[in-house]
Amino acid sequence: METTTGELKQASKQVQGVKKMRVMVGIDESDDSFYALQWTLDNLFHRITAPVPETNAEAGFLITPLHVQQSFHRYGIPVGPGGSAFYIPSSIEESIKKDQEQVSKALLSRASQMCKDKKIKVETLILEGDPKEKICQATEQMHVDLLILGNRNLGKIKRAFLGSVSDYCMHHANCPVLIVKPSVEASE
Repeated sequence: METTTGELKQASKQVQGVKKMRVMVGIDESDDSFYALQWTLDNLFHRITAPVPETNAEAGFLITPLHVQQSFHRYGIPVGPGGSAFYIPSSIEESIKKDQEQVSKALLSRASQMCKDKKIKVETLILEGDPKEKICQATEQMHVDLLILGNRNLGKIKRAFLGSVSDYCMHHANCPVLIVKPSVEASE
């Protein structure tokens, strides 16, 4: 089916009157977060924008891949009898923070390229702190319409000790949350 220039202009005018939909996708070092992003691009955006693929970039959709770096603490507390706290030299702290920034930039660069390949407008965001709390704060401050997170399928015991970012966000984010489980092939 061919689309004429007139049909594209008409579709573009219809889209201009629509509020821009902001979707945030949590990105970390896991393959599951990139699977969630790919699923979003393939299923959510592809299906919504299928009638006018040439206008995806202006179609009123904005995807925000978000990476939250863990806060760095300058002190360490050894475990065991007679242990005392120690402080990490500032040169090592700077080196660790620099490495964290490089990792974050690399992750978001990959995510950004995935979005650009699908012609979806993208804005990346890096925050520092507890991922659960920072993601929920970001969704509220940025007026996100939909939060999408990957699911690492932690067992009950690991989830109890480590906590689940997706579970926390599902209960505390003030927008709809979509949790994308890994594909059957990926989990085998």
